Amino acid sequence: MSTVEEPDVRTWNFPRGTASVAVMTEFAAEHGIAAERMLAGTGLTERQLTDAEAQIPAETELAVVRNLVRALPDLPALGVEVGRRYRISTFGIFGYACVTSPTLREAISLALRYYRLGFAFCTPIVESRPREVVTWIHHDTVPDDVQRFLVERDIVAMHRVMSDLLGARVDFTRAEFGYPATDIGQHLESLLGVRPQFDRPHTVFGIDPDLLARPLPQANQPTWAVCVAQCRDLLHRRSARTGIAAEVRDRLLPGSGATGFTAPPALDAVARNLNVSTRTLRRHLEAAGTSYRALLDEVRHTLAEEMLTATPLSVDDIAIRLGYAEATPFIHAFKRWTGTTPAAYRRAHR
Repeated sequence: MSTVEEPDVRTWNFPRGTASVAVMTEFAAEHGIAAERMLAGTGLTERQLTDAEAQIPAETELAVVRNLVRALPDLPALGVEVGRRYRISTFGIFGYACVTSPTLREAISLALRYYRLGFAFCTPIVESRPREVVTWIHHDTVPDDVQRFLVERDIVAMHRVMSDLLGARVDFTRAEFGYPATDIGQHLESLLGVRPQFDRPHTVFGIDPDLLARPLPQANQPTWAVCVAQCRDLLHRRSARTGIAAEVRDRLLPGSGATGFTAPPALDAVARNLNVSTRTLRRHLEAAGTSYRALLDEVRHTLAEEMLTATPLSVDDIAIRLGYAEATPFIHAFKRWTGTTPAAYRRAHR
C-alpha cells in the first residue's frame, strides 16, 4: 500500500522571499557577473536581498534565473551547481522548522504543507511505497527556456537539504529526467549516488523508505512547535488575499445557519456567483498564484480551529459543516494543516 502527499498548490506562481535570489546573485558574483546585471529588469536592489521581510512575485525570481542563464551559458551543469548552494539556513524559519522535526518523514510532510515558503518552481508529489519513497517532479508549467536549469536546481537543492537534515549524505535509489540526455550525467551521479537516466516518461527520484523514520540530529519538539506556528503566521501574511482571490475567499466563508456555519460552496457555484465560467475562474486564480483548493483549505483551516475552540461540536459535526462526507478525510486534512489531530488541538487550546 502506498500513500501520497503533495503541496497545497500545483503552481510555482506564489509570492516568496529574496533568499533564493541572493543565492543566485552570490553565485554569479563568484563568476564575475555583477549584481546589477543579475537584478536587471526586476526593480530589486542588493539591499533588499538581505531583508528577511522582503517579498517578491515568483516572476521576479524567474527574471533573475533568466539573467543568470544568459550571463553564464557555457558554465557546465549550471543548475546543478546553483542547486548545491541551497542549505537549510537559506529557508529561514521554514528551514529551522524542518531541521527540528522529529524525523525525516515529519520534515518532508511539513515542507509540503508549507511549500509556498520555499523557492521551488517544480512541484514535488511524494509517494511512499513499501520499498521506495518516490518523488514525482512536475515541471510541465515551468517555462521552456529555463526548465532544465530549474529542474536540476530544484532536485539538487532537495537532495542537499535532505542530507543537511540527516547530517549525512543521502543516496538516491533512482534519478530519472523527462528530457534528453546532457553531458552532466557523471556529475549528477557523483552528487546523487545513482546514475541518472534521461528521456524518461517522467522526472522522478527515489530514496530508501528506512530514511523516513530516522530521527533528525537536531530534533527538538518545543522548538519545532514554535517554528511551525511562525511558519503558519508567515504563510498567512504572504497569502493576504486581494482581487479575484479575495472575492472567492469571501464566498467560501460561511453563511448564517442554525450553528453559524454552513458548508462552503463548490467551485462551479462560486463561478456562477461571480458570473464567470469555471474554466475562467480557474485561470484567474492560477494567475493570482492560488487555486480554489488552496483557498478552500485556508477557509476550512480557519473555521476548523474556530469551531474546535469556540463550540462544543464533535469532530464528526465539524467535518460535515466543513463539507466533508465523514470525519476521516477532515482529520487527515487538519493534520496536514497543523501537524496535529483535531482532538489534540482542542485539548491544547482549552
